[in-house]
Amino acid sequence: MNKRAAPVARQPTDWQTPAMQRHVRRRYAAERRFRLLGLAAVCASAAFLFYLLATMIAQGASGFTETRLALPLDLRGHVTVTRAQLNGAAADLALAGAGLENAVDAAADRAFPAQGGEALLSDGAWLRVRDAIKRHPRLLATPVTIPVPVATDIDMAYKGIGTPESEAAVAALGTHLSRGLNVSFFTGADATDPTRAGIWGALKGSLLTMLVTLALAFPIGVLSALYLEEYAPRNRWTDLIEVSINNLAAVPSIIFGLLGLAVFLGTFHMPRSGAIVGGLTLALMTMPVIVIAGRNAITAVPPSIRDAARALGASPIQVVFHHVLPLALPGILTGTIIGMARALGETAPLLMIGMRAFIAAPPGRLTDPATVLPVQIFLWSDDVQTGFVEKTSAAIIVLLVVLLAMNGLAIYLRNRFETRWK
Repeated sequence: MNKRAAPVARQPTDWQTPAMQRHVRRRYAAERRFRLLGLAAVCASAAFLFYLLATMIAQGASGFTETRLALPLDLRGHVTVTRAQLNGAAADLALAGAGLENAVDAAADRAFPAQGGEALLSDGAWLRVRDAIKRHPRLLATPVTIPVPVATDIDMAYKGIGTPESEAAVAALGTHLSRGLNVSFFTGADATDPTRAGIWGALKGSLLTMLVTLALAFPIGVLSALYLEEYAPRNRWTDLIEVSINNLAAVPSIIFGLLGLAVFLGTFHMPRSGAIVGGLTLALMTMPVIVIAGRNAITAVPPSIRDAARALGASPIQVVFHHVLPLALPGILTGTIIGMARALGETAPLLMIGMRAFIAAPPGRLTDPATVLPVQIFLWSDDVQTGFVEKTSAAIIVLLVVLLAMNGLAIYLRNRFETRWK
């Protein structure tokens, strides 16, 4: 009978030999190279991000300001309205019918005939005078100087980008020109004149659209995640549903736009370009993301929580809604906000359902025609007028601020409510 040979004792490694020293040096060098590559990748990413932000801020900062012309006005005998008309709901109509716009243009012709007169003024200059008269009716009976926005070419020339003719006009006007915050950019909607274009209409449309998206996608997504993770039997139908949800999360967004066009507009005949249609379309796109994030958050809850709740007599519903869901909620909320941020930046599905229309007034209801920030940026970037270049960059800054705020909220919720299991 053969006996097994005794194992040969392994000699300890001698790390002092030249060969082992070379091996150790090569290993440390590889580690240093890997760390340097990682640091270089982080620095490159930060540099690209800094370049993007610096470019957008440099190009868009001027979009938040406007150039104003100090216009001498004497409306006595040119505009006749009563105080009762100014105090009523039809004050705007009364001032427009009294010839205020023509009176403002005539005042510019009298004050600056050599520089072009009324050609210096923006299309909305008389609206600025109208609002001032509504606040102070005495301006109708007193000579006054009111700063009004100038035309686009004068505005761009004053900001350093203009033609020789507009630059000469700016030089001739001298101290009559000033620069200030463009409040109408934050309160207005789209317009054909860059000096009158505002972002509030698109921002309000985005908020209404996101409201519909959140109201539909969040409860359905969370309940679907709970069912699939806690109650659904493990069979081929459940596997098919899981694969389908994972595939839907990776489907190009324009496919959801085609789906919204066919179902919501073609079948249910809902209002075209309405915020409710955009919200429903984006909800279809966001729901798989919420389901996946919700399932991951629910899976992260330790099984001991479920076992302890059942041991104390809790029913299956109480285990889920009193213990599992509250502990998984921070992760669910984080995934939801990230999905909503992705939906906020989408353009393709909304173009398919007609949300690229010219919207001159902010939407008042979910069924009113509306547009959103990414689509508004797309429309302005496609305009040939020079003034819309800075408006496009300014709108991008607004969109980035909203996205950063949403991601900041996600980080805060995660850090505020996250439970670390030890």
